[in-house]
Amino acid sequence: MGPVLALILGVAVVAGILLSAFDKRAEEAAAGPALTQVRGLIGSEKETFYRDPRVVAAFARLGLQVDVQKAGSREMAAHPELKRFDFGHPAGSPAALQLQQVARAQKTYTPFFTPMAVASWQKLLPVLEANKLVARRDNSYFIIDMQRLLGLIGSGTRWRELHGNTVYDSGRAVLISSTDVRKSNSAAMYLALASYVLNDGNVVHADDDIARLLPALTPLFLKQGFQEASSAGPFDDYTGMGMGKAPLVMVYESQFLEYQSRLPQPNPDMVLLYPLPTVFTKHVLVPFSEAGSRVGEALQHDAELQRLAAEYGYRGASPQHFTAFMQQKKLQAPATLVDVIDPPGFAAMEKLIDGIAQGLQ
Repeated sequence: MGPVLALILGVAVVAGILLSAFDKRAEEAAAGPALTQVRGLIGSEKETFYRDPRVVAAFARLGLQVDVQKAGSREMAAHPELKRFDFGHPAGSPAALQLQQVARAQKTYTPFFTPMAVASWQKLLPVLEANKLVARRDNSYFIIDMQRLLGLIGSGTRWRELHGNTVYDSGRAVLISSTDVRKSNSAAMYLALASYVLNDGNVVHADDDIARLLPALTPLFLKQGFQEASSAGPFDDYTGMGMGKAPLVMVYESQFLEYQSRLPQPNPDMVLLYPLPTVFTKHVLVPFSEAGSRVGEALQHDAELQRLAAEYGYRGASPQHFTAFMQQKKLQAPATLVDVIDPPGFAAMEKLIDGIAQGLQ
């Protein structure tokens, strides 16, 4: 009986081991794949997107746990702990190119983009239209004379000096508020747009053009006073303090649309003005590791992540996501923008920013 009992006991032990291993594999399968932790440095305008529980779940479905830390887009390349991250996701091609060169990244990803626009107020539309600065086209408002608007800013024109102004009796100078051009992409895109307009509709590249334009470009930023490093700052002033503090603010279209979509009903007092021409901000992801590349691939090709990006006002490779979001939230935006310029090349852009930085010191 001894050998028989030993045999039975051995079989039971082996069976228990096999069942335990089977149960463990079943639990692992039910829990999904093991998650690879990925650390990213992102522009502040994308923080709510990355922290959305639906976005977190979509990454987890692909085996990724993405932890992010925000930084100014133009500051990322100089971040003192850049090697601790797996990717950087700034706003704007110039900032991404600088980051790509510093990180020596071989490939980048552009999962979505957004036009630059000016957030303003319905109450100001009559005076802007009376001065032939703004016009309504296809259910959207466009700044039809950017050159004249920049001229008014440069000459120090006051709001109460505008023709037919009976709605905003303010002695404040006409300005477009922006972020700090030395640190933030949204201000750099404002600079790119202004340099194109003031250069007679040509992209700036020559040193002679830069030297000639800087005296006209610098006041656009110098007259603003204190400027914040993050695009969230001036937009918070716009939404929180109203027209008195922020009559015209350079913003990402996506910021405005995301904010409006979160309200029970879109705020009818707020209006978005599209400059003619305008410039796109591409949200380029620069991977520093294989894990970072997996995040870029997911954002660019996963249908669920593309759909969720559209809910944050971003335009992607599949326009139907953006269109569906706009219809669902009863928002208005041009389906396409045709008068779109490219920013100056990296070297010219840096020279423009350095020139303005000297005036800001």
